[in-house]
Amino acid sequence: MSTENSLSLYEFLQNFPTEESARIYFEGKRWADDRHCPHCGSDSTVECVDHKPMPYRCRSCRKHFSIRTGTVLSESKVPLHKWLMAIYMMTTARKGIPSTQMARELGVTQKTAWFLAHRIRKAWFSGDNDKMNGQVQVDESYFGGKETNKHSNKKLRMGRGNVGKMPVVGIVSDCGQVVAQRFDKVNKKTLHTFITENVATGSVVVTDDLASYKGLDGYEHLTVKHSVGEYINGKAHTNGIESFWALLKRGYYGVYHYMSAKNLHRYIDEFSFLHNTVNISTMEFIERTLRETVGKRLTYKELVHG
Repeated sequence: MSTENSLSLYEFLQNFPTEESARIYFEGKRWADDRHCPHCGSDSTVECVDHKPMPYRCRSCRKHFSIRTGTVLSESKVPLHKWLMAIYMMTTARKGIPSTQMARELGVTQKTAWFLAHRIRKAWFSGDNDKMNGQVQVDESYFGGKETNKHSNKKLRMGRGNVGKMPVVGIVSDCGQVVAQRFDKVNKKTLHTFITENVATGSVVVTDDLASYKGLDGYEHLTVKHSVGEYINGKAHTNGIESFWALLKRGYYGVYHYMSAKNLHRYIDEFSFLHNTVNISTMEFIERTLRETVGKRLTYKELVHG
């Protein structure tokens, strides 16, 4: 996010000084001038006295609802003002923000901040990206602690290198958009499937010389031979996706320190979304996040037990 498009904390607090200002902002972005029931879609709604048991009631289905209903904010008791503040913090912390720091600044427990951050990450994941075209770069990377640093009863004792680490495959387009996904294992089938799902046929695909990339049908495949010290082959290179790995690993080791296997994909979604929205302003980012909260849900049980 460029400096001229950023919003300072002072400016943010001036824009949203109270819980009421946050509620009005949330409602304005979701409903504008057309408030409708999230249960049945009817626009025949009324405001409840004292906003109890909920702020609004639908005349059609007779159910009560609020701005939280039908979003990742559902059933959350965290004030909307703190939700908005959390989104702002994750927006401006491009390398990530630990839940301990978020908890201190929001005045909530670490457990609440951790759950809050993961629900925001849930909003950022859409899963319906358009296929990339032109020239793209594909690469794989590995995340997790070294075998030598693990406790004896957690060591796999299957060798060195990437043993015990979690593989992630990423693709970056020539315009800088990135998509990344965690896999249980990286082989020819997973790599080729991931590429065909995310890259339009006829595109130029640049990879390193890993044997599993060979045999890509429907693409012009260019190879950079990292195994012999080659990092640029004409206009072909993988510097773009490697820059994304560097950012993600700085977040992994320098900010979060640990990402569990079952939740690694959520952090990948976070850094992918931040990377893909780097050129929009702070308020545009927040507005986009609010739009993405609708129709999504993440329970604590799902987060903890997978």
